[in-house]
Amino acid sequence: MDRAGRAPTPSAIGTSEGCLCALHLVSEAVRFTIPRMASPSTEPTTLHVCSFESRRAAEMQSLVERHGARATIAPSLREALLDDNPEAFDFAAALLAGRFDLVIFLTGVGARALLETICTRHSRSDILQALADCCVVVRGPKPVAVLREWQIRIDVRAPEPNTWREVIAALEDSRVSLRNSRVAVQEYGKPAAELHEALRERGAEVVSVPLYRWKLPADTGPLEDAVRRTIAGDFDVLMFTSAQQVVHVLEVAALLDVQDDWRAAANRCVIASIGPTASETLQNLGLAPDLEPSHPKMGHLVRETCEQAQRLLRQKRSSH
Repeated sequence: MDRAGRAPTPSAIGTSEGCLCALHLVSEAVRFTIPRMASPSTEPTTLHVCSFESRRAAEMQSLVERHGARATIAPSLREALLDDNPEAFDFAAALLAGRFDLVIFLTGVGARALLETICTRHSRSDILQALADCCVVVRGPKPVAVLREWQIRIDVRAPEPNTWREVIAALEDSRVSLRNSRVAVQEYGKPAAELHEALRERGAEVVSVPLYRWKLPADTGPLEDAVRRTIAGDFDVLMFTSAQQVVHVLEVAALLDVQDDWRAAANRCVIASIGPTASETLQNLGLAPDLEPSHPKMGHLVRETCEQAQRLLRQKRSSH
């Protein structure tokens, strides 16, 4: 095009002005036909989440991957039922004799195991009637589901986040008298010492009913590998869905003689905790939880962690 906006005529092509116009046309054609180079991506790298979930390991992996993160699952515990469990049958005998005022169910797995165990020696109808004569208390949704399946009435249900504190608060809100009462507590893995103490402070006699114990996995290889990879900086997020998980991770780290190294590396990651009980244990063991979900459920934990982890990582790195 010339300065007036006209295309060059054939007679003008040979002139200097015509050559300039031809070059301009060529450059415009090149500009519109060659694709522009994409700018470097500013998207964050994919999060790498290490979870220590055991019983629901496959579900955890699926949840993490559905939220766009990479998942490493290192099972950290197993629930070992007690083969010889006289406490369960002592509980059943006392229950049938009417010697309990309250029965507290803390877990779904434990509630089912207890009911199935004692029904091997006593009739189901007698056990259900004896429970109907007591105040039945549950800590969270999992024992609720089991008791409903067994058609057992629930008198007091602790709200979220379902710790021993909510159990005590729910009893007080329901005006359940604990003074001079006899209370059976279905345990989970280890005695609920804080709950026992709070019940005794209010005048109750407490009977512990253990059904299973937490042990390390039969194969600790994946857990050992996760400990080493944490130290190597392979993970962005460490995710704990129970207090006992961190106890076992540190136990394995101690066996490998890298406990201090693992703790230091873990604190450089985003530490996600399912709820107050796990967070309290983490803090007691020298680890700083960065977040708890709005509800103490696995789905909420994964979603909210994946939403917040990049921001939390930036904060951690900028503070060092």
